[in-house]
Amino acid sequence: MKTALVTGASSGIGAAIAQVLAPTHEVWLGGRKIPDGLPGRPWPVDLRDLDALEDKTADIPDLDVLVHSAGMVQLGPLSETSVQTWRDTLELNVIAVAELTRVLLPKLKARNGHVILINSGAGLWVNPNWGSYGASKFALRAYADALRAEEPDIKVTSVFPGRTDTQMQRGVRAAEQGDYEPEKYLKPDTVAQAVLNAITMPADAHLTEVIIRPTGAVG
Repeated sequence: MKTALVTGASSGIGAAIAQVLAPTHEVWLGGRKIPDGLPGRPWPVDLRDLDALEDKTADIPDLDVLVHSAGMVQLGPLSETSVQTWRDTLELNVIAVAELTRVLLPKLKARNGHVILINSGAGLWVNPNWGSYGASKFALRAYADALRAEEPDIKVTSVFPGRTDTQMQRGVRAAEQGDYEPEKYLKPDTVAQAVLNAITMPADAHLTEVIIRPTGAVG
């Protein structure tokens, strides 16, 4: 079987991606608490412990797929966004992605692997109160573009989902003081299917960016 590592596999989009990859991949499940029944091998690593990533990845074999789905969001106006929020957001959403990819790059190149970066609509445009998160996602897109240009032996795909029915989205809507309306959002399984489509494209095709919006959404 092929091998995949999925971060953020504890829930939401990451868990859905792990599920769709399981029939064809040995999936390493990155997350603090992996739900029972999710197929794969738990990989309980704190991604913000950057100095430990080299050792923690030592047992992972050559990789066909690396999916970066872990992330955080904390909303608020720029005038009230603390230095700690900036640091926490950028460290998990960008720096941990860059460092984990760096240490796994030889294993990805050995298999002409595929890096998937779960971005966000906030990586394309930013609304009020989304400054720190949007900045991290714009940076993640820039990172993906640079990685793609520098490493022609691997594929790199940025995925930009709209609002998705996840626990993170519940927190977002609470911060926005808005109703939670899952019927208007993407399902995690839908985003996972788009990721699978990108991974299983014929060898002559490279999906560099995938933008997904809920049906009926504007913008």
